[in-house]
Amino acid sequence: MKSDPTKPDDLRKTMNRLKRAQGQLAAVIAAVESGADCRAVVTQLAAVSSAIDRAGFTIISSAMKECLTDQGDTGDKKPLRVEELEKLFLALS
Repeated sequence: MKSDPTKPDDLRKTMNRLKRAQGQLAAVIAAVESGADCRAVVTQLAAVSSAIDRAGFTIISSAMKECLTDQGDTGDKKPLRVEELEKLFLALS
C-alpha cells in the first residue's frame, strides 16, 4: 500500500472537527441544563450537527481517495466498495 502524505493531515483535521463538536455539545448540554434561551440552544446544536457532518464527509472523502489510489493492497482492511461509500455518504445527508 502506498503512503499517502495527506492522510495524517486528513486525520488531524477530522479529529479537530470532532473535538470541536464535543466541546460544542458540552456547551449545548450546559445551556439546556441552565434553561438557556431556546434560540441559543438550537443555534449551538446546529453547529454541533454541522461539525459532525463535516467530519463524516472528511472520513468518507479520505476513504474515496484511498480506494482510487490503492486499488489492490489493503493490508488488514477490507476495501470499501463503491456501493458502501455511497451508502455512507447518503447516511450523512
